[in-house]
Amino acid sequence: MRASTFFARRLLALPLLAAATVHAAPAAEKAAPKLVLVLVVDGLPAEQVQRYRGQFGQGGLRRLLDEGATFSNAHQAHGVTVTAVGHASILSGAYPYQHGVIGNNWIDPVSKNPVYCTEDARYTYIDEETKAGDGTSPMRLRVDTLGDGLRYASGNRAKVIAVSGKDRGAILLAGKTGTAYMYMDKSGNFASSSYYMAAHPQWVQQYRARRPQDGYYGKTWKPLLADSAYAGDAPDELFPATPGAPNRFPFSFYSDSGSLDADYYNRLKTSPFLDELTLEFARAAVEGERLGGTAGVTDLLGVSLSAHDYINHTYGPESKMSHDHLQRLDRMLADFFTYLDRKLGAGNVLVVLTADHGFPNTPEFVKAAKGDAGRVNAGALVASLNVALAAKYGVEKLVIAQSAPNFHLDYAAIDKLGVARAEVENTAAAFLRAQEGVAEVYTRSQFEADALGATRMGLLMRRTWNRALSGDLVVVNKPNWYFSSGSSGTSHGSPYAYDTNVPLLLSGRKWIKPGYYGQYAETVDIAPTLANLLRLRPPAGSEGRVLVEALQTP
Repeated sequence: MRASTFFARRLLALPLLAAATVHAAPAAEKAAPKLVLVLVVDGLPAEQVQRYRGQFGQGGLRRLLDEGATFSNAHQAHGVTVTAVGHASILSGAYPYQHGVIGNNWIDPVSKNPVYCTEDARYTYIDEETKAGDGTSPMRLRVDTLGDGLRYASGNRAKVIAVSGKDRGAILLAGKTGTAYMYMDKSGNFASSSYYMAAHPQWVQQYRARRPQDGYYGKTWKPLLADSAYAGDAPDELFPATPGAPNRFPFSFYSDSGSLDADYYNRLKTSPFLDELTLEFARAAVEGERLGGTAGVTDLLGVSLSAHDYINHTYGPESKMSHDHLQRLDRMLADFFTYLDRKLGAGNVLVVLTADHGFPNTPEFVKAAKGDAGRVNAGALVASLNVALAAKYGVEKLVIAQSAPNFHLDYAAIDKLGVARAEVENTAAAFLRAQEGVAEVYTRSQFEADALGATRMGLLMRRTWNRALSGDLVVVNKPNWYFSSGSSGTSHGSPYAYDTNVPLLLSGRKWIKPGYYGQYAETVDIAPTLANLLRLRPPAGSEGRVLVEALQTP
């Protein structure tokens, strides 16, 4: 990647050039936060926070909005907006081309087999079943994180803990030297892996022995607010009901077997109860690890709340279910903030809240509004492309692997043909651009030559593409079209604003200047901003800027 792309983000926000180069005055002596709390709400579009803010209670999201800094134009500024990529970017300050997490899954460049972003066969979950491909370590994260720097600068006295409903949500926030705990689909427990320790500490064993996850069996999720509060949401009829996913309230949580089993624990994920459990475990971590309790040391707690993503995938962000879940999460956060105030003292916690990606509406919702939308089956797309390439070049399956949006060509077979690789790439790209739902296709030759053009889409896709890991063809679908082999729900992963625009809220009256900021910002700005406040060097791969406009003057 050319050095000029280091500054390419300025193409997205030219008016910020002057502000971005202003050096903050040296910080006066003031107490460092006892705890930095980084909250990631999986799959939360920024617009949902603004649309529903009038319905929030006191002390949760409203507290962050009223007492902290709100960046309304903040983005996960890369082209493949999925969970792993977003989480890897937040505390590394790096774009995917550098941190190496280019998707939730991708194709191994040597074996051409699929790999998962946090899989590592050398390690297993502690006291839990571990299957091939399960996420157990940050081995594929190629850069350090803010937490790693905090540990290093404190002589390893600082504690870095991350908790999530997903393994990738916890592992990629914890970095290389922190400790990750994740929800286990089959048992409902939270567990770590042998990458971090040989056995769980006593406080984790005590928490697991209580089995709070079992207390939700038979419980019902009903709307929190009056019916009139949901008047603007999509009608339930837009969401097809299936045996495992009914399409309207109330939702009851049980298993088909009638017992506490994997079916039940898996169903909990598409409910507010997963986030309740995650925050309960986070509270246990604060107590068990004495987070914020060492004089002169700042600890870091990362909490990735996964349920909103599962709910949006199933019903869409326009649904009553998504709306209600955010209201419930708001009240959960209020309780958690109140707990931290009591535990550590009001004003001693620096809070950041953001998301790993946003969400598009379901195609059915878009079509009902007379828009263009749909689903693209990547497997079928590759099959038709291979037929077209075989007709021209006489070789079957020149596309040998895919993990959408990345398609991989058989360059060895192409070389045997005596045809230039770029010619086959261009032929394939032209075919794909003509298919329904496809907006653009970028080729390896274009990436290698840095010839994607000065467009926002090109810039975001360039930031995502890693020379050693990414595909030879990278497909961008049209707005409101996405890769899926299913027929219901919605997904994310595009460079469009509905997927990139995420909340960015910072709160902590000693360090953050309250206000509503319309300046362009990115989630890669979080790590250097926190490093600035904590007087740490930024992570090695950081390309973000310090959000000086939101910092208190010394």
